[in-house]
Amino acid sequence: MSITLKNIIRFVLFILVQVFVLHKVPPLHEYVVPYVYFLYVLWLPFKTSRAALMFVAFLFGLTLDYFLKCPGLHAAACVLIAYIRPFLINILISQEGADTNYSSPSITSMGWAPYATYVVILTLIHNIYLVLLEWLQFGNFLYFLGKILATTAMSLLLIIIAELLFNRKEKFRTNTV
Repeated sequence: MSITLKNIIRFVLFILVQVFVLHKVPPLHEYVVPYVYFLYVLWLPFKTSRAALMFVAFLFGLTLDYFLKCPGLHAAACVLIAYIRPFLINILISQEGADTNYSSPSITSMGWAPYATYVVILTLIHNIYLVLLEWLQFGNFLYFLGKILATTAMSLLLIIIAELLFNRKEKFRTNTV
């Protein structure tokens, strides 16, 4: 299956799961909102240019905003993590490392510690920015901090489950150009 087709299928699946499954979970919506949709942006190929990455992230976030009826909230958070993603990958992976030998970020391509760092940092940035945008006030800082930490913990748990369920086998490319 081609990389483009895989990403189109992921695009649709992540939107459907977020809108029709995770957004419908009633007991968590008072304090914790489970987000896993931004994993689509994290799983995009290494070779994607920053402009293309940000455009796809904007389109993805805008599609989610359309279904959830919130104007630009998720699009802004997706574009932010798409902008930060290449910087973080360059810091976490050596220059002659996984980005030339593998197609996309995964546990196989980056290793456990760099991949976990990559996911945790971008999840935290996404959730801080999203909660800040939807709240737009610091009335009760402990509530704000608690909501960020609880949402991040729930998102990380869902990401771990997604990684275990969808084992993305990365093939080592020996003949890189």
